[in-house]
Amino acid sequence: MDVWNGAVKHRPAAVVRPVTAEQVAQAVVERGELALSVRSGGHDPAGRSVRDGGLVLDIRDLSTVHIDAGRRIARIGGGATSAAVAAAAAAHGLAAAAGNVGSVGFAGLSLGGGYGPLSGSYGLAVDNIVGAQVVLADGRIVETDETREPELFWAIRGGGGNFGVVTELRVRLHPVEQLTAGILFFAWAEAEQLFPLLARYMHDAPEALTTQLGVFTAPGGGPGLFALPAWSGHPDEGRAEIDKFAALGTLTSARISEMGYADLMALYETLTPPGRQVAMRTRTVPEITPAVARALVHAGDTLTTPMSGIPINHLRGPSTKVGPGDTAFAYRAPHFVAEIAAVWHPDLPGEHAAWAHDVWAELGPHSLPGGYVNLIGPQDQDQADAAYGPHTDRLLHAKQTYDPAGVFSATALPRPLT
Repeated sequence: MDVWNGAVKHRPAAVVRPVTAEQVAQAVVERGELALSVRSGGHDPAGRSVRDGGLVLDIRDLSTVHIDAGRRIARIGGGATSAAVAAAAAAHGLAAAAGNVGSVGFAGLSLGGGYGPLSGSYGLAVDNIVGAQVVLADGRIVETDETREPELFWAIRGGGGNFGVVTELRVRLHPVEQLTAGILFFAWAEAEQLFPLLARYMHDAPEALTTQLGVFTAPGGGPGLFALPAWSGHPDEGRAEIDKFAALGTLTSARISEMGYADLMALYETLTPPGRQVAMRTRTVPEITPAVARALVHAGDTLTTPMSGIPINHLRGPSTKVGPGDTAFAYRAPHFVAEIAAVWHPDLPGEHAAWAHDVWAELGPHSLPGGYVNLIGPQDQDQADAAYGPHTDRLLHAKQTYDPAGVFSATALPRPLT
């Protein structure tokens, strides 16, 4: 079964493709001794949505998106892609906080966090979940929100798909018809000075502006410092704000226009096509210091393929104002998440995975313990152990309550503290 990362060669023993929550429940109960995984968008870099030798619940047919424009609420099937959600909401002049890549499963992204171009304005995807339908390991189909199964609701918001099969999410929508967005490249010779400067500007910018920074091959070849700004307010104000941001350095390429959220996803999708081989690591840093900037420049100078790169997501604004114990998602202070992605074609020789490891190691001394759970791989259990901070005991207690046999393992959970 194919997934986004072409390096994953898992072969399941069986695949079930349900179309209702009841069929999901039946498959869970009747799984026998087979290990279980749930496939939606298939974008997990480690390929955990397809268990080698196990049973795959392929829920891509649970993909209905229903928009209640009056209440600004979407009911989203567990198998819907982010692009499908964006298109359905856009028909009503609305948008859901989601990620950058349209083919990513909306539910999986949201349950682990969900950084994206609306994060500065409306928070992470996880912070916009208002309810869910979940199939538990014993086959029960439960509704969960602030008043029904509230501990399950707390756990799935940041704890990922580790407590059951989420067959439907209910999320808040926001009045966004167009974004002023695109991609900028700055002169690489200025990168070491520019990374901290741009990061400070991002931190102080109006919340309507969310920007992803990073390292990627520039249009003319060689390493480039890229920025992906997205403004969710009035276009004229957005152009002026992005112009101020762009004026901080020397541009080598710029492409900014008014576009729908789905269009921005499509633009980003061209940078991350499926089928290539990928080795992914992640680090979370509280700020981009000169030392972090030097590590990023060294990473760009040593890229082993033109397809590799380091997108860096930024958290600030509404998500930093969520109460520290309101959800399982632990990182509420402003920070930056580096997605260290070595990407290559199978016939391209080189130590590509080693490059990702080396960047990860160099950023380590400047990073927070733990990291973004959607990107922490099985090889980095120490990061998973620290990813939930003071929420660890409560999260593991919820796991014991709702999935005591450990049927579900969508993302890495911490080991018990004692």
